[in-house]
Amino acid sequence: MALNDKTIFDKIWDAHIVHTIPSGPSILYIDRHYIHEVTSPQAFEGLKKRGVSVFRPGRTFAVADHNVPTRHRHLSLSDESGREQIEMLGENCQRHGIKLFSLDHPQNGIVHVTGPELGITLPGMTVVCGDSHTSTHGALGSIAFGIGTSEVEMVLASQALLQHKPRQMRINVEGELQEGVTAKDLMLHIISTVSTECAAGYFVEYTGPGISKLTMDSRMTVCNMSIEMGARGGLVAPDNVTFDYVKGKEYAPSGEDWDRALDRWEKLPTDAGAFFDRELSFDARKVEPMITYGTNPAMAVETGGMIPEIDRMEPALRAAHDKALRYMGFSPGEKVKGKKVDYVFLGSCTNGRIEDLRAFASLVKGRKKAEGVTVWIVPGSMQVRRQACDEGVAKILEDAGFEMRYPGCSACLAMNEDKIPRGKYAVATSNRNFEGRQGPGARTMLAGPLTAAAAAITGKITDPRELQQNQL
Repeated sequence: MALNDKTIFDKIWDAHIVHTIPSGPSILYIDRHYIHEVTSPQAFEGLKKRGVSVFRPGRTFAVADHNVPTRHRHLSLSDESGREQIEMLGENCQRHGIKLFSLDHPQNGIVHVTGPELGITLPGMTVVCGDSHTSTHGALGSIAFGIGTSEVEMVLASQALLQHKPRQMRINVEGELQEGVTAKDLMLHIISTVSTECAAGYFVEYTGPGISKLTMDSRMTVCNMSIEMGARGGLVAPDNVTFDYVKGKEYAPSGEDWDRALDRWEKLPTDAGAFFDRELSFDARKVEPMITYGTNPAMAVETGGMIPEIDRMEPALRAAHDKALRYMGFSPGEKVKGKKVDYVFLGSCTNGRIEDLRAFASLVKGRKKAEGVTVWIVPGSMQVRRQACDEGVAKILEDAGFEMRYPGCSACLAMNEDKIPRGKYAVATSNRNFEGRQGPGARTMLAGPLTAAAAAITGKITDPRELQQNQL
């Protein structure tokens, strides 16, 4: 370890320190602040009570995504509280001069999809939002993390936050994912190996050829799921894949500004001798298509695997698994393959990008939706929706019997009409499978877009590679 060598996290953190309190937190400057309709109303109300205005409105970007309907968007929201939150977001943004991507805006979508695709999030930035999956933006080489409502108010008022510097973890991924295996499968594999608490208190940097060979969409899936193993956030050092993704986007620098920015960004990757508090390694070649069977993302197995026996588990782990299996209606030792599926949800800030829709369409092309299965295909943004139409992805989905909806968080957390009925089984490409996450009594099995597509056309848990082989 070299004395002056730094991680990418160190470099960004140090460059954004306004002041450090001895034996305490740092005041960290925030480059990008995203807000949505759920956590912002209380923050704006706090400003109003204090007689404080937004300090730097040009650094904050707003979008309605949690409560929004994914069908019949021209109609008034049926949920009164959701409608009030969306209306309040519009009023607050207008009052304070904040850029809002409203429901009728052509760039509307899920905040963690629209930010990167518009170039609002850039390498080397500090990025926050009142949503835990803000870590998604770390895929562009930024420090991105979720904050609470009081912290949203703090950033609006000062463009800074009080933060203790977290510990750092490096996860190295060797090899390359096999055909038919996605970044979502990689993360479910990692989380099921290390647990949902392994990275608590850490910020994770993902490295190795198994990461560098991923597309930006896939890197965002990886960083998004960092939260599900307890991490404060996750990031990937910027490289040519990142630069090619960012260049030309609406809010990205151009001309001489681009050249100067690129020069800074190329210096961000972690130095060879930098120190990490913990390091883990995985082999991408060993990852199979994954599916969850329980009520947290660590309760996952390969699609051809079996639900673990719990007799030999530690008492606390055994109790959690027993409770989860009773909720799911599963038994230890059962095969997950062939389990009946009632609903399929493709979307969310984890897997609602164009790459995910393309993958889903690639498997259903020339096939038909399984009878009796309800499928919700929800693009992460209006831009993704337009791309799907322009590329013919939407036509493939339509021919197979699927309907592509309008963007929103949708069934990921069931704050709109998209709720899984009690007792029904859903394969979801979202990030969480807690009890009731997708509706009271809903039974959620997390998976990647290919496994979701396989379930949508077979009506049961299926290894997507079997269907890929039949297409050859």
